[in-house]
Amino acid sequence: MKQSELNYFKELLLARKEQIQKNINDAANEIDGLRQSGATDEFDFASISADEELEHSISIKQQQELNEIEQSLNKIESGVYGICDMCEDDIDIERLKVKPHARYCITCREIAEKTIIK
Repeated sequence: MKQSELNYFKELLLARKEQIQKNINDAANEIDGLRQSGATDEFDFASISADEELEHSISIKQQQELNEIEQSLNKIESGVYGICDMCEDDIDIERLKVKPHARYCITCREIAEKTIIK
C-alpha cells in the first residue's frame, strides 16, 4: 500500500476515534445530568434507568470499535495495515474505504461470521 493511502486511512481512523471518544463522553455526561436532575417518582427513575442501559449498550459497541481502530493504527505503524488477519492477503482497498478498521478480507469475514454463528 502506498504511503499516501496509509496517510488517508490513518486520518480516517483518527477522525473516527475522536468522534467515538466524544460520543462516549457525551453519553456519560448526559447520564450524569439525568441522575442529578432530581428524579422524584418511579417514572423518572425508570426513564433514567432505561436511558442508562441504552447508553451503556451503545458505549460497549463503540468501545469495541475504538479497540479495533487502535489495532488498525498500530498496524499502520508496524507496516502490516490492510493485510487480512486470517489469510494474510491484502484487504481490498474499497473494503477499507467502507470499514477502515477491517481485520479480514471479504472471503475470510464470511468464514468468520459462519464460524461464530455455529
